[in-house]
Amino acid sequence: MREYSTPTLVEIPGSANLTDIVFKRAADAPGMVVLRRKAGGGWRDVTAGEFHRDVVATAKGLVAAGIEPGDRVGLMSRTRYEWTQIDYAILAAGAVCVPIYETSSAEQVAWILSDSGAKGVFVETPAHAVTVADVRDKVADLGQVWQIDAGALGELAAAGTEISDEQIAKRRGSRGAADIATIIYTSGTTGRPRGCELTNGNLLSDARNAFEGALAEAFNVAGGSTLLFLPLAHSFARIIQVGCVESATILGHAPDMANVQPDLASYRPTFILAVPRVFEKVYNSAMAQAADSPAKKRIFGFAADTAVAYSKALDSGGPGLPLRLQHGLADRLVYGKIRAAVGGQVRYSVSGGAALGERLGHFFRGAGITILEGYGLTETSPAATVNRPSRNKIGTVGLPLPGVAVRIADDGEILIRGAIIFAGYWRNKAATAEVIDDSGWFHTGDIGELDDQGFLRITGRKKELIVTAAGKNLAPALLEDRIRAHPLISQCIVVGDGRPYIGCLVTLDEEALQRWKEKHGKAIATVASLRDDAELVAEIQAAIDDANNAVSRAESIRRFRVLGTDFTEAGGHLTPKLSLRRYLVTKDFATEIDALYA
Repeated sequence: MREYSTPTLVEIPGSANLTDIVFKRAADAPGMVVLRRKAGGGWRDVTAGEFHRDVVATAKGLVAAGIEPGDRVGLMSRTRYEWTQIDYAILAAGAVCVPIYETSSAEQVAWILSDSGAKGVFVETPAHAVTVADVRDKVADLGQVWQIDAGALGELAAAGTEISDEQIAKRRGSRGAADIATIIYTSGTTGRPRGCELTNGNLLSDARNAFEGALAEAFNVAGGSTLLFLPLAHSFARIIQVGCVESATILGHAPDMANVQPDLASYRPTFILAVPRVFEKVYNSAMAQAADSPAKKRIFGFAADTAVAYSKALDSGGPGLPLRLQHGLADRLVYGKIRAAVGGQVRYSVSGGAALGERLGHFFRGAGITILEGYGLTETSPAATVNRPSRNKIGTVGLPLPGVAVRIADDGEILIRGAIIFAGYWRNKAATAEVIDDSGWFHTGDIGELDDQGFLRITGRKKELIVTAAGKNLAPALLEDRIRAHPLISQCIVVGDGRPYIGCLVTLDEEALQRWKEKHGKAIATVASLRDDAELVAEIQAAIDDANNAVSRAESIRRFRVLGTDFTEAGGHLTPKLSLRRYLVTKDFATEIDALYA
């Protein structure tokens, strides 16, 4: 059993809560720019004084509407300025924010609102309002529904004019570090979502120890800024929001994923956060565009190999003169364009949610954007480990954050302990007892390894291990991460539990496939007609062969099938952070899986 911990850097006082910084900064530096919001075709600065004004106005409206300390209030919206405003307003009113993904189904909305006992809910659009209305009879405690796009924030501000500043101060003062700040329902991969109770102390400990300690070099820079485009209903984006507000890192919001690239170009952040699939898409898109001509393809191949070699050399004595010259040429030809695509100022990025893959990590560092992989779960607030700008071991998820201890159990499971561990599952003591032992260790369900320096490497999920009929154990993520690196591939799932060998289902990336079809004279071909196309199968086989290089013969993929449809969040096969819901995929595509073994 191996264990590693990092000493606490920032202790959180018992009286502290998340809203303290909003009020303190408004008093001390009201003119400081703390956020930016979209305005027409550009961005408008929001000062600390303006943000405080917006938060207080909404908080007063909530108090006037009858929201009491400890009441739960739902928030269903895309990532936008109003999300952050409402989140802090709910807290300032002494209440608890319950985020809901804006893509959630009516059944999911009904479950979250009813299970949390929400007394009110903010929705963004008329469609969201209809969804709530359709399940109203299933949500006994729900009172008012406030629609953002229908002017609800202005109406709340008007309704709260009789509420005094002293009343808000009293509400805020009634909540301390041990009090629940938010209940985040984990999307999970099986069963109904469970509400994770995160306290003010959980989130403050995580954010301050990360932003002031582990990631200070990346975030605490003059004019530091980021653009959030991941859903704020997810704990990963949420802790970045908290960290930005705490550290005065300028925060912007991109509500439309389809418009992220131009938003990044105009906003010009100094760092970004994303899940690995975003980085895979950036790389694959650049590679696919280069494939339009043999010359461009050779140039991109040269640049990609150079970036990886340059990055690896940084870890082993530094690149020599020939490699530095090659790198300079590749920077002018390729890397500068990739950096420009995300605004031109990004030096660091934080990646989480799944494994990034070593080659991709080395490529982006070699191209001038250092991706700092981290690890955690909603139950750990969420960040538990992260690579540092000055201590970045690509292929790992970094060292424990200050104040966090990580242990590897005898069966390989990762255990975590510290102030970041959640208070428990909402109204579910039995489930809480299953994951937090008597010594305070949270059992993650993930399998991993700690090296001699304390860097953590994730090797699989305890419950996702495939055991073939021959008794061979395999963590599917090892193969899947490499297969998804191919530009034609959108998603894949490795199967073989109880089967004679390992198989794989593959889905195709629509954008990359269209370019491939045009290049191969098959522009009007459908996915269904291409599933058995010899040229396409050969392309996918190359990705399978590359992945198989990472495992033994007994663990290698023997057969694969290309599906006629993609795995999507809307279809229920992906979680909002783009993780596979394996049990649903294997259930819905059972016929395809059986065909692998026919």
